[in-house]
Amino acid sequence: MKLTHTLLGLALLATPALADDFQLTDWNDLIPLEEQLNPPPFPEVDHNDEFAIPGQPVGKVVPAMNGKKIRLPGFVVPLEGDSEHITRFFLVPYFGACIHVPPPPTNQIVYVNYPKGARVDDLWDAVWVAGTLSTVSASNDIADAAYSLEGVSVEPYDL
Repeated sequence: MKLTHTLLGLALLATPALADDFQLTDWNDLIPLEEQLNPPPFPEVDHNDEFAIPGQPVGKVVPAMNGKKIRLPGFVVPLEGDSEHITRFFLVPYFGACIHVPPPPTNQIVYVNYPKGARVDDLWDAVWVAGTLSTVSASNDIADAAYSLEGVSVEPYDL
């Protein structure tokens, strides 16, 4: 039994995201407490325009998250890359975010720079992304992100 625990411990240490002490982070950790209690309203929609798209809610950041080494699960919305690897993407909390309108609040979108490149064929399922988070915003035609992350690993999501 003791050997089993030792092997399990070594296996966990061998996982790159855990070995470097990345803090497991939940999407709610990116929302200030006062905003969790009183969410910002969705922007008004012009109901006279049948093609009007609702605006993106602007969410505040949690300043204490700046510079944190985190590990966050989510779904990839590709922004840059080639047919084999994605180097820049939005990480979002649920499948289809940013593709279906309106996008999530800005503090529920993380802009990820991952120069190593994540394989395209692995990005349709949930992933774990590890890296250093910053409270630097990023904009794209698709949406705005209140956080940016310098990625060091992208791995398939598993519990």
